[in-house]
Amino acid sequence: MIVVMKTGTPEHEIHEVIKRIEEQGLIAHPIFGAERTVVGVVGSSFRQDLADMLSSVEAVESVIPVSKKYKLASREFHPVSTTFKVGDVVIGGEEVVVMAGPCSVENEEQIVTTARAVKASGARILRGGAFKPRTSPYQFRGMGEDGLKLLATARAETGLPVITEVLTPADVELVAQYADILQIGARNMQNFLLLEECGRSNKPVLLKRGISATIEEWLLAAEYILNAGNKEVMLCERGIRGYDTMTRNIFDLSAVPLVKKLSHLPVIADPSHATGKWYLVEPMAMASIACGADGLIIEVHPNPDHALSDGPQSLTLENFAKLMPKVEKIAVATERHVLPRLSQAR
Repeated sequence: MIVVMKTGTPEHEIHEVIKRIEEQGLIAHPIFGAERTVVGVVGSSFRQDLADMLSSVEAVESVIPVSKKYKLASREFHPVSTTFKVGDVVIGGEEVVVMAGPCSVENEEQIVTTARAVKASGARILRGGAFKPRTSPYQFRGMGEDGLKLLATARAETGLPVITEVLTPADVELVAQYADILQIGARNMQNFLLLEECGRSNKPVLLKRGISATIEEWLLAAEYILNAGNKEVMLCERGIRGYDTMTRNIFDLSAVPLVKKLSHLPVIADPSHATGKWYLVEPMAMASIACGADGLIIEVHPNPDHALSDGPQSLTLENFAKLMPKVEKIAVATERHVLPRLSQAR
């Protein structure tokens, strides 16, 4: 349920309401707005007795039940869109944030060259995998901590914040030492122990939709992270499994505006994993922005035909540079913009 406080309620009266909620064994999540404060109540289904008790408090304007299973992720609970900063990059605001880089970190020259190039083209965050979940155990599975160190080197060279995937709860602390954003991949969307461990971290989290996940399952996965205390969560649509083999996945772009209506969390689109073909990335990237995505995450490699993973869906440095002005035009058409390009060095 949501407890709406009256305009101008003093802070000590808000804390008194929070205390009453916690005395019932429930969790209170206050949201302080410019004009008024609301307190979300999590921990049980709607209780009429609690609602009646809170309604009797003079400082309380109303008590509203939340119908969604995903309480903390819902707009009912949090009507204002969430924004947060990663370094000087604002996620979820008017700027379309582009994250770009290789599927896997392979060596220092590859990741630093890519980082410099995508930054010069307008990307604001560097992506790159150090730990890679692969369908076959015989495929390249990443460089591990050595890959994380190379990502840190690329960040030092360019100033770009880093996003990289974490696979297990035990790895969260290690990856968080190097990464600015923790990525939870599609295969781990319902790894609940991992979700909770990322929720206990102090790093923003990008949560990819599972390969066969419904939208409600995806939002409930985000609920695990939010409920563990981490409010800086992004959702990433990366396609779901279908029966047609002509594309890698079905890119469910209708999910972008739908989820933005249901949830206050920023939504990022991944046209690379969604399509599996580099020549489909450009049109689907533009379509993602047109339907309201807050950002893109795109695979870029200096030599895709020599990439150790996901070469067929990776853009060359040149093709990424050609894409970015088109993304800018779509962003402007939707009354937004791509953030200004930065200088090559800090």
